Amino acid sequence: MAKQKRLCPSVPSFFGSPEDTFAFERALIRTGHACVAGVDEAGRGPLAGPVVAGCVVLPEDCEFHRFKDSKQLTKADRETLFDLLHACGAGIGYAVVSNEEIDRINILQASLRAMAGAMTDLSCRSGLKPDFLLVDGTITVPVNLPQQTLIKGESKSASIAAASIIAKVIRDRLMVDYHHRFPEYNFLDNKGYPTEEHRRCIEVHGPCPIHRRTFKGVREHLEKRMEKWRPRQTGLW
Repeated sequence: MAKQKRLCPSVPSFFGSPEDTFAFERALIRTGHACVAGVDEAGRGPLAGPVVAGCVVLPEDCEFHRFKDSKQLTKADRETLFDLLHACGAGIGYAVVSNEEIDRINILQASLRAMAGAMTDLSCRSGLKPDFLLVDGTITVPVNLPQQTLIKGESKSASIAAASIIAKVIRDRLMVDYHHRFPEYNFLDNKGYPTEEHRRCIEVHGPCPIHRRTFKGVREHLEKRMEKWRPRQTGLW
């Protein structure tokens, strides 16, 4: 699928003050959009595990300033804000795309598929039907809705930041579950990311079923194992 960058002309051309991370949402609501959602993903960079996306519609009276880029928050802060989002009446959806699917369609397409799935899940769970999407990054989601992409969107839109928190917390919880199945890789701490320790674990134990087989850092170890077990030519034929 070709890259998309489709900006809706109704999107305000200002960014607002750095502190007002609800400026985009507020302006869109003023122009007639009744349900503005933010979408983001977690898990594009790891060598193992799924990619997870979140989609969030924040109430206008929420404490939007509390929602920040999930990568800048501590684990405890993310968990607190995760609970707050569920308590404050936010519309929440998420979707998980497996490592097998990532290998089949590539990580970009898997991330976009997860974001589209998160929007669908939000509608199923809450009954809310977004009429505008704020998307972290530079590429729009493959759904038929007006959208605005925002580079470093987690710092510009509270809805995107909230979506990043949902995605990060759910993915981390999944990786903790995987740690109990494959403790030799220490997914409890590295969450599948390519830390030096994780790379050593792959070298010693080889990839496990949740490793992304097409990713550098995993692929070469599979190739080495295939080479090791490939029958040698004997010259008999």
